[in-house]
Amino acid sequence: MSEKFKLQLRLVAMNYLQFAAWGAYLTSMGAYLFTSGHGDIIGWFYSVQGIVSIFMPAIIGMIADRWVRAERMLGLCHLIAGVFMLAAGIYGVENGQNTNEWVLFSLYAVSVGFYMPTLALSNSVAFTALEKAGLDTVKDFPPIRVFGTIGFICTMLLVNFMQHNGVSVQLTPMQFVISGIISLVLAFYAPTLPACPVKPKGDTKSFAEAFGLDAFSLFKNKRMAIFFVFSFLLGLQLQVSNGFGNGYISSFARLDGFTDVYFAKNANLLISLSQLSETCCILLIPFFMKRFGIKRVMLIAMGAWVFRFGLFGLGTPAFPSVLLFVLSCIVYGVAFDFFNISGALFVNQNVDESMRSSAQGLFMLMTNGLGAFLGSLGAQAIVTHFVPRLPFPSEVPVVSGELATQFVDGWHTTWLIFAAYGLAVFILFWLIFREKKAEKKL
Repeated sequence: MSEKFKLQLRLVAMNYLQFAAWGAYLTSMGAYLFTSGHGDIIGWFYSVQGIVSIFMPAIIGMIADRWVRAERMLGLCHLIAGVFMLAAGIYGVENGQNTNEWVLFSLYAVSVGFYMPTLALSNSVAFTALEKAGLDTVKDFPPIRVFGTIGFICTMLLVNFMQHNGVSVQLTPMQFVISGIISLVLAFYAPTLPACPVKPKGDTKSFAEAFGLDAFSLFKNKRMAIFFVFSFLLGLQLQVSNGFGNGYISSFARLDGFTDVYFAKNANLLISLSQLSETCCILLIPFFMKRFGIKRVMLIAMGAWVFRFGLFGLGTPAFPSVLLFVLSCIVYGVAFDFFNISGALFVNQNVDESMRSSAQGLFMLMTNGLGAFLGSLGAQAIVTHFVPRLPFPSEVPVVSGELATQFVDGWHTTWLIFAAYGLAVFILFWLIFREKKAEKKL
């Protein structure tokens, strides 16, 4: 076995564990919160990822640049994230319906605060290791990174089919326990990876550069300002289906006429098609970018978000309307990948080399930071307004009559509101944003 292959296997294992820890709860946490009577704070659980993404990656990145080697920092962050996520899971399991939602949220929030910076740290560790081995990061990293998505899908399916006390783990806090255990495994594995030396003092970023503050000067450029504003508007949609999709589909299993429907009981299995689509769509981006240009590719992504939400609003888990959910999952890959990657390429092409890292940080701040934070809370407000709360399963196992009708109608209205918002963003971007001739082909 060659040294190159050994290194690739080690990095594959790192990426697999990195995203497996996330996949254990990201798409199913909302279903657990709905089932346990905490549906009114789902938005807070998902918005905290946006909050910590504003400052924690920059803080941890500065520490890794200046004082602590990146692979050790990766292990330390996963150790803290794993301990607190495990604590959240154990607390939820032991207390059941008596779980205090804000105690659970506090444990979860600390875990997420230390997990989110590891997304960048794991990339840094992989890039450094590949470069030290004389390998091409552009060629050799994508086949390694794809195992992260595979890890994400595997734990999605695990919590879908695994049972705890006769209930699918996707509906219980055991999903946090699984995530915490995976993070702890990576916490002890990460320090064994190739060393990432800290940079000399003169080569490290300033405070403003680390937080991307210098990139705010790009708002002086009208075209860049428009792009970043639309990045924020699109970011408002990013976590909506992750936060509420599983809970919506799983809730059908409690409605009269849907109790035996397969996909109502296996929502994570259905949603995993979104991640499979995401994996495939990455491979299509070079072709679409070359043929249609950046603006049209971003419009395709925005249009895909309209279909993502609209199909959710028209479908049910029962056949044949479940095919609308399947189509929604297929277009998710286009919606998510096409904008994130084409947007990053747009920033890279239109920003001076000395500011590219900060500009990419600003792009992430507008989409996965501020956008995801406010979008999750806004979506929560809409869901709370239109969707009536169901009683605990122990009180009313099967819901029927007027409440069931109001529940389904409320959800359909909610998803169509999200779709209408996406359509408005699409139209405004099409009318306002101007593409240069040089951007029509890469």
